[in-house]
Amino acid sequence: MDASRSDVLILGGGVVGLACALYLLQSGASVRVLEQGTPGCGSSHGNCGTITPSHAAPLAMPGMLGVALRSVLRADAPLYLNPRLDGPRLRWLLGFARHCNWRDFEHAAQARAAILQRSRRLLAALVRDEKLDCEFVESGVMYVYRQHAPMAADEHHHVSVLERLGIPVQRLRGEEVAAMEPALKPGVVGGLLHPEDARLRPDRYVAELARLVRERGGVIETGTRIERIDTEQRRIVRVGTTRGDFAGERVVLALGAWSPLLGRKLGLRLPMQPGKGYSLTYSRPALVPHHPLVLRDVSVCVTSWDSGFRLGSTMEFSGYAEGLNRTRIDALRRGAAQGLREAEGAQLQEEWWGWRPMSVDEIPIIGASARWSNLHLATAHGMLGVSMSAATGELVAAQLNGTAPAFDPAPYAPARFGL
Repeated sequence: MDASRSDVLILGGGVVGLACALYLLQSGASVRVLEQGTPGCGSSHGNCGTITPSHAAPLAMPGMLGVALRSVLRADAPLYLNPRLDGPRLRWLLGFARHCNWRDFEHAAQARAAILQRSRRLLAALVRDEKLDCEFVESGVMYVYRQHAPMAADEHHHVSVLERLGIPVQRLRGEEVAAMEPALKPGVVGGLLHPEDARLRPDRYVAELARLVRERGGVIETGTRIERIDTEQRRIVRVGTTRGDFAGERVVLALGAWSPLLGRKLGLRLPMQPGKGYSLTYSRPALVPHHPLVLRDVSVCVTSWDSGFRLGSTMEFSGYAEGLNRTRIDALRRGAAQGLREAEGAQLQEEWWGWRPMSVDEIPIIGASARWSNLHLATAHGMLGVSMSAATGELVAAQLNGTAPAFDPAPYAPARFGL
């Protein structure tokens, strides 16, 4: 038997690739994961770790393109579009603009809600049943407002969308928020609590997934960069890497923001762009919020764990430009300082950036390729890879095994883009 051959070869060892590996192993398949770095070293590592059915609504809606274009003039804007000329990014923006209408908004919201709600239930069961050590807490996530106008806007739109989707939201007065969250500075005018949201420490969650995959007999090849893909007719027969050649009866593309780059080797034009995010991780301050917070006026996410404290958020479209943007890191600090009594811990442990895999319609791409007979895609989860991970793994396993999925897979199918 060829030791380099598996039933399923998964390209990418981030949170989605590892979740796919785990559910496929549970179904009896042999699985090998190829990861260019270490498990979860990309956007799975430094995000704020919130599990958010509350984020079902997409960014794309009427007026959003104008917001993005105006951000060219503000390098510290929460949503920032770098003015550098970039052909693929321009094509993506034009496609994104076409989805900024209420019909596509509603379609995307329903698709995102279905996978988010399923994943939320699966993740809680996985943590409980497998005793995952990842600081998972079913705390809810609170939006906090220091100005009336943004709260009124969210009550009009955000709350109504979630209520239509069956996702609960609790409206809070300023004094209620202050009583629940003494870590906040005075001046809060109100809040929205999303009680079905949760939190975990994402790097530990990914490490636990990797542990389970190995314990179940899966193989994770780390430090394995893909250099070529050999095909015959409509089939992928071999993947050449820096650590040798590997093959699988089925191949799952789960490379996150790197998916479009590898897709080109297969003649696939994935309508995706990297959306750069940033975070700051500190030792835990003495006074921390009880809930993960989104400081809506400044678009800063705040999450605390027993093991630390993180500020994050922002969305920057600057192509595949690497490195920290100090302007945006400083904006996180300023925004947190406006809202929190203790905005930083005593020790700065990490300044982080990572690329989120943003699809043009903000719906993940999950399903069989129409072009390659043994290729399956599991990518384009945007800012919600951790939140959607468990349901994505379950869905991919069901599709490869030919069993009935737990929710309608049609909205996520690669065929919508001719892939």
